[in-house]
Amino acid sequence: MACIEVEGVFSLAMAKNHHVETHGKPVVFVVDDESMLLDLADVILKPEGFEVRTFRDAETALAEYAAAKPPPCVVITDYAMGGMNGLELIRQCRILHPDQRTIMVSGTVDEDIYDHVEIKPDCFLSKPYNAEQFVATVRTLTGY
Repeated sequence: MACIEVEGVFSLAMAKNHHVETHGKPVVFVVDDESMLLDLADVILKPEGFEVRTFRDAETALAEYAAAKPPPCVVITDYAMGGMNGLELIRQCRILHPDQRTIMVSGTVDEDIYDHVEIKPDCFLSKPYNAEQFVATVRTLTGY
């Protein structure tokens, strides 16, 4: 797990104030063009107390994100998808909500992909990731 650090501590410590809940559960958006990975995220996160909303493309996710009142606690996105990529989705989400917490996952690129962009994900996970690592990263960002 790679997370951006500020002054030696997670810049995400303030995430506890960023809870967005539906029916008492923090909402997580998961975006990936591989339906099996969306199902896997759902199976991993729901038993941990999260409400999971899955999207097969970034454009649909962004439309739902723009309409969400309030926005989700965290947006988890694959990097390489048809159409809009994960970095562009993160950029668009942050235009709407600058404090949005994000995780980028990828099996095709590493963290170097966002070295030279202004808006970066809060954390990066390489595929394949294990369930414990995935849950720990989401918990770190949401404070849940």
